[in-house]
Amino acid sequence: MIWGIQPIVSKISVADGLTAADVTVLRFLAAGLVLLPVAARAPNFPVGPLGWTRAVTLAILAGAPFSLALVGGVAFAPAFHSAVIGPGLTPITAMLLGLIFLRERPAWGELVALALTLCGLLLFSFEGFAGTPAREGAWRGDLLFALSGCMWAGFGFLANRWKASSVGAAASISILSLMSVPLWAFSLTLHLDEVSLWASLLQALFQGVIVGIVALYFYTRAVALLGAVQAALFVPLTPIVTAVIDFIWLGEQASLAEMIGMIAVIGGMFLCIALPRD
Repeated sequence: MIWGIQPIVSKISVADGLTAADVTVLRFLAAGLVLLPVAARAPNFPVGPLGWTRAVTLAILAGAPFSLALVGGVAFAPAFHSAVIGPGLTPITAMLLGLIFLRERPAWGELVALALTLCGLLLFSFEGFAGTPAREGAWRGDLLFALSGCMWAGFGFLANRWKASSVGAAASISILSLMSVPLWAFSLTLHLDEVSLWASLLQALFQGVIVGIVALYFYTRAVALLGAVQAALFVPLTPIVTAVIDFIWLGEQASLAEMIGMIAVIGGMFLCIALPRD
């Protein structure tokens, strides 16, 4: 539910006059301050046992650049595109990373699931790249969502290989992202001084605390209670939640092609997770 609502809150930030840079600053300011005590208790502050090279790498993949791509995309494309394209590309990218670096050969069932997901993504994003009037310029957002999906897959791949603690990694990423703000913030558009306090608080609370900390904690607990595979079965619910709330709250409605593509992507994601491993 939290991940499904995130694109809606990101879209609201655009209507409130906030840029992707604004939301990114607010997100990691809130998350960094809340998680500061966690990072402070670990050795080698602020990177902890990961060390600087690994922590910085994870911060690039899941920190400020990831947030800029994810939030920046909703300025060009409907919010529900974020919940379909990014999560849909994540297992495809993860499979390619496993094949290239670990020589993990996917089973035929996994290939079928990933092929279904890819076909669904192509159909889903066709109108945006074709430049139809209803989706004019949406291809820019779709590319940013695709980038965020690939970055998240890279983060998951490396975090798993490096046995990174979820809370510890989140603390390091949040603090390093906050430390990086002076390096990039002045080269991007910032409107924090022009928007209402409530608009800023909404993004700081939801993006920084609820998404960056609460959702991570809930998912970690779900993995502990249910196991990684069963917990992951809930991930395909994200695009469904986003599409429903997007239609009710923002009035953005999927076309027939997007609906069919979304169903294919969700089905491919579910099969990719649910199929037994060899």
